[in-house]
Amino acid sequence: MAETAQAERMEEKLMTWALAFLLINLLSFSLYGLDKWKAVHGCWRISERTLLLAALAGGFAGALTGMYFFHHKTRHKKFVYGVPLIGLLELAAAMLLVL
Repeated sequence: MAETAQAERMEEKLMTWALAFLLINLLSFSLYGLDKWKAVHGCWRISERTLLLAALAGGFAGALTGMYFFHHKTRHKKFVYGVPLIGLLELAAAMLLVL
């Protein structure tokens, strides 16, 4: 019985982390799309710092997808190399937590 309760708590934690990961990546993807729209329309832009922080907060997959889906920031070395590097570091940290 105790094993079942422990498994349920573990499953609940996993679902919470998965939902958080999904939301931060949707936010990150949306920020890149919104910034591209603002760039095209000459509006006040989202700072590069905010875009990179969204990736650093766990939204690297959304940031990377947004970069290439919207063709945005793909000429900036800071983003082309920085976002994948952030992703690799976050994946390495996640693997260390699991092991």
